[in-house]
Amino acid sequence: MHIPDGILPASVCAAGYAATVPIAWYSIHKIRKGGDPRENIPKASLLTAAFFVASWIHIPVPPTSVHLVLNGLLGVVLGHFAFPAILIGLFFQAVMFQHGGLTTLGVNAIVMGFPALLSYYIFRFGNIFRKDSNIIAGVFGFLAAFCAIGLSVSIFVVVLITNIPGGFDVSTERAAIYTLALAHVPLMFIEGAFTAFVAVFLRRVQPKLLVRA
Repeated sequence: MHIPDGILPASVCAAGYAATVPIAWYSIHKIRKGGDPRENIPKASLLTAAFFVASWIHIPVPPTSVHLVLNGLLGVVLGHFAFPAILIGLFFQAVMFQHGGLTTLGVNAIVMGFPALLSYYIFRFGNIFRKDSNIIAGVFGFLAAFCAIGLSVSIFVVVLITNIPGGFDVSTERAAIYTLALAHVPLMFIEGAFTAFVAVFLRRVQPKLLVRA
């Protein structure tokens, strides 16, 4: 789901950075208001590394394949740390492996980081009902990750469909983009189930690791 350099016009890349800055500021502002941010840096670093590695784990979905994203998991476990964590992970993926790009870093951060932030609020909403319920943690953990992937794919499709480079066969490119989008449907269920499992497990053994209402 990474958009590489050279695909999007400069105006869209600039808009991606323009949108990333206030979201990053908002996340950092909330982190500072939540107490000592140093307490969660080890957890954030670990999950940033997991996000960094996850993009290399591909799942075959004929006629293509998709890779793990884990943005819903980061939202559930990291809360407001999720967006900065994904932004940092995307930067290192672009620099070290050319997975994505530097000009499209802002756009990719919106595609994957903004849904992660939304997934945090979805999971936190579940805490309003019963903070100590494993069932609630599992259900809203699933919904958080499911919706995160779904929103990421939706943004990804809109950005690409509306910015198909001139000279390309529009109908062919659209078919390829829609095929790739549909291939992510199984991933929505996979990451939803995995995040639900992690949420329930952490609720049982170390509930402090989950975001708080």
